[in-house]
Amino acid sequence: MENHDHEKHDDHMQHEKLEQHEHGEHDHMQHEQHNNHQGGSHHEMMVEDFKKRFFVSLVITVPILILSPMIQMFLGVDWRFVGDSYILFGLSTILLIYGGKPFLTGSVDELKKKEPAMMTLIAFAILVAYFYSTLTIFVLKGNDFFWELATLIVVMLLGHWIEMRSVMGASRALDELIKLMPDMAHLVKENDEVVEVPVEELKKGDLVLVKPGEKIPIDGIIAKGSSSVDESMISGESVPVEKNVDDDLVGGSINGEGVLTFSVEKTGDDTFLSQVIKLVEDAQKSKSNTQRLADKAAKWLFYIAVSAGTITFIAWMIIGGDLNFAVERAVTVIVISCPHALGLAIPLVTSMSTGIAAKRGLLIRNRSAFENARKLSTVVFDKTGTLTEGRFGVSDMIPLDISKEDLLQIAYSIEKNSEHPIAKGIIDEAEKMGIKSIEVEDYQNLTGKGLRATLENKEMMAVSPGYLDEKNIEYDKEDYKRLAGEGKTVVFILEERKLIGYVALSDVIRESSKEAIKTLKTMDIKSVILTGDNESVAREVAKTLGIDDYIAEVLPEEKSSKIDEIKNSGEIVAMTGDGVNDAPSLAKADLGIAIGAGTDVAIETADVILVKSDPMDVVSLIQLSKATYKKMVQNLIWATAYNAIALPLAAGVLYNQGIMISPAVGAVLMSLSTVIVSINARLLRL
Repeated sequence: MENHDHEKHDDHMQHEKLEQHEHGEHDHMQHEQHNNHQGGSHHEMMVEDFKKRFFVSLVITVPILILSPMIQMFLGVDWRFVGDSYILFGLSTILLIYGGKPFLTGSVDELKKKEPAMMTLIAFAILVAYFYSTLTIFVLKGNDFFWELATLIVVMLLGHWIEMRSVMGASRALDELIKLMPDMAHLVKENDEVVEVPVEELKKGDLVLVKPGEKIPIDGIIAKGSSSVDESMISGESVPVEKNVDDDLVGGSINGEGVLTFSVEKTGDDTFLSQVIKLVEDAQKSKSNTQRLADKAAKWLFYIAVSAGTITFIAWMIIGGDLNFAVERAVTVIVISCPHALGLAIPLVTSMSTGIAAKRGLLIRNRSAFENARKLSTVVFDKTGTLTEGRFGVSDMIPLDISKEDLLQIAYSIEKNSEHPIAKGIIDEAEKMGIKSIEVEDYQNLTGKGLRATLENKEMMAVSPGYLDEKNIEYDKEDYKRLAGEGKTVVFILEERKLIGYVALSDVIRESSKEAIKTLKTMDIKSVILTGDNESVAREVAKTLGIDDYIAEVLPEEKSSKIDEIKNSGEIVAMTGDGVNDAPSLAKADLGIAIGAGTDVAIETADVILVKSDPMDVVSLIQLSKATYKKMVQNLIWATAYNAIALPLAAGVLYNQGIMISPAVGAVLMSLSTVIVSINARLLRL
């Protein structure tokens, strides 16, 4: 790290700055994108829709059950009256159209994709039950299944409502990216007059003024001035970059202490942030559409229901030739193939695991990605703000002919008036040790070199190695190389132009990072650092934490392609990050994990958010995913176990032995499996 003015910013500091400078920005840009990214409100509307359909259907189901001859027989009562079957038919028709609509439309979508799953299975069962029951009223002799139709619709609506309510996050990543760009810019006219103009009115070649602390509104090249620019949210490089005439500027980065005038170089879709938006969009589209466990189970049950129903019908037509009996057996088999418990087996576990995760500070936004976390083989970590805290801490103090306390006191006194992250690291260390500062006079900032001040009538300086080389001041170059090689930033302290010692600072590694990496190793999961920071820093952090591999000096657009490379080598990859530069790779990974203290963009792009910004939560997440999957499998076994017994009996395998399952017995078995599934889901807490 070349000089002292190269200050470290993490994305958290970045986030605070963004909030200070965002008032009044981006309203209409957001409006332009509004229609494309209404995921959140759409999801809420769907949850409300399922809730409403469930309660209305429940009200309609009560009279259907009371009027059903099968239920009356089961309860040992007779409430039959003239025309009751027509009322039953009318109520069931309303229920099919209103309560069954989501499943019918959903099944059309699934069949169009040639991927029958839960919606197709439910739609098939309710349609068969409805049409057969209608025939028993108007054409055939037999028992109707309207009660089965009603209970199936109500239970499935309840299951979908529970599940959707428990996962209420839809990605608004692109909205958040747009928010990063200022809405207005200071345009410099030919007569040097400065006017405020909307950013989209800027053209290539326009001159734009950027004041200290402001966001750079668009990509360009510096025409006048010099400053340090914080690009941490763009590049992931934790050190602000010194910028001079003819250097590039990236829209969305933050200007430091200097005043810059730059010439607009790129506009519209060519700007850096527009490219990131496109990368995120493409990654979200291409993200593998992993099928969830419930859908896989439903797909096979659908095939079983169709096959078993068809075989039953053909077999009974060959054996007895009685159309009514053959149809009744086939319908009973098909209806029993769609277990009510299946509608609750997964949603109840989903609801429980989402609740448990939230209590542990894990916010699940993408269920299928979370469920597949159990298969992860590699976890990729961004460095700054993820494995590290993104703030400087003093790691080494090397005094020359002076005590460590005196060296730190002088450094603290010089740095006390500075807002630089390096200065904050020295200030924090001095305050922690209870050191008092000396009064400072003639404080001066040496742009790109360091600081100068008068302490007790002596000229004191805190400078970069570049300044020592320029002034030919002797220092231990080997020791400096060693410290720099460990990714540390070194500040040299001079008294009357004589070197009296130096202080090394490094990005503070989170306490839990080492434990997290160690635990991942025991789970046979590989860990990798992927960072925009320089190689020496990445290597040192990887060595300190025992990380398997590191990829350094990676540009944001390269990050998502590096994730692709790891995935293409056969790995199932999680990416953990917190910055704008991580957004495309979070979207591209099999599981995107955002650190809760990171930028809104990273949070909105991720599948899971770690509220406490604790790397150990990555381990908790994988463990919870494994436990959740285990419970889901158990529940699916319970939900379908009664099918294994009921299906052959319903088909009439033991008909000659006088054993034939009646729909009433099927209903008892169905209710029992639903209760077992509900109890088992609650056991996930243990």
